[in-house]
Amino acid sequence: MSGTAGGTAGAAPVWRRLWLPTVLALAAGAVLVSLGLWQLERLAWKTALIEAATSRPEAPPVAPPAPATWDGLDWDEADLTRLAVPGRFLPGEAFVYTVLSDARGPLSGPGLWVMAPFETTEGWVVLVNRGFVPTGMDGAAPVVPPPPTGEIVLDGLLRRPDPPGMFTPDPSPQKKLWFVRDAAEMAPAFSLPADTRLAPFTLDAAASTTPPGGVPQAGETRRVYTNSHLQYALTWFGLAAALAGVWLVFVLGRLRRR
Repeated sequence: MSGTAGGTAGAAPVWRRLWLPTVLALAAGAVLVSLGLWQLERLAWKTALIEAATSRPEAPPVAPPAPATWDGLDWDEADLTRLAVPGRFLPGEAFVYTVLSDARGPLSGPGLWVMAPFETTEGWVVLVNRGFVPTGMDGAAPVVPPPPTGEIVLDGLLRRPDPPGMFTPDPSPQKKLWFVRDAAEMAPAFSLPADTRLAPFTLDAAASTTPPGGVPQAGETRRVYTNSHLQYALTWFGLAAALAGVWLVFVLGRLRRR
């Protein structure tokens, strides 16, 4: 009787000492599992993005988004859509520094994207990436052939705005040199009228628009995406499993010592 009573009396303090570590372990485990599930959601999103990056540029061209739809554009749905845009090139050009690797054409390495304004037959303007020219970062504007004159139907890929990162250099408007492609930021380089309706997206010209001299080299849209979300998810789930194992060892150790 006394042994049983003593064992029962001794058990209560052990469980009282275990409740706080258990609650903390459950909370931490819930966070780890939720992070793993979030990475699985990101995996599905990235997989769909990669599939779109492969299929959209090869689809038949469609009409560009109308200005009335610009504010509601879903960039994940619109990016890399192949467009057929009737209109004409306007005077002016600006440059965006880049490093072209895995090029489809013969030119690669450090250089510039050549950006030019294109006025559509509907009256609005889109900035067009005419292609790549190899050069350094000395700020000197390269000499490139002018775009075609007159009315054309431009074949190209819609590109979402390219936001600057933490270490992106400031642009040099006096040299017409930028480091990201953002239509709103680059607009002053082209002296467009104040009432110009400028598209929030840019357009990457198709390879077929490359001039006979080969510069600027068009059709070099980057379509490579990393997809590490499955590894991240497995890491979070593995940490949750490890936490459960540590908690179990801790509890069993406490129970053996009571």
